[in-house]
Amino acid sequence: MSELSKIEVIVDMSKFTTLKRCLSEAEVGGMTFTQVLGCGIEKGTKEYEVDKNYEMELLPKIQVSVVVPTKRVKELVDKLEKALYTGHIGDGKIFVYGIDNVVRVRTGDEGVDAL
Repeated sequence: MSELSKIEVIVDMSKFTTLKRCLSEAEVGGMTFTQVLGCGIEKGTKEYEVDKNYEMELLPKIQVSVVVPTKRVKELVDKLEKALYTGHIGDGKIFVYGIDNVVRVRTGDEGVDAL
């Protein structure tokens, strides 16, 4: 198992402040935010329209990427789930990937030291 992991969160734009606050409070050192378009299995429908919309609708989302020591993944995912959960369609997705290495260009530091 790698010592570094990437956590990628895709959520509705309305959760941007909540997500940013959660990561800041968890003392995540750096994060990248990207505006994206997408939809899940519900094809971009509202909860009450799930059976009515057969054509995919791409909705504005925010994608947030952070790289952290793998030993912090469980803690961070738990915090993110708790902060973002509403129980309704559109709560988002959290993806976790193993990272082989990170290099800080300015210093040449690698791995966890580069974070």
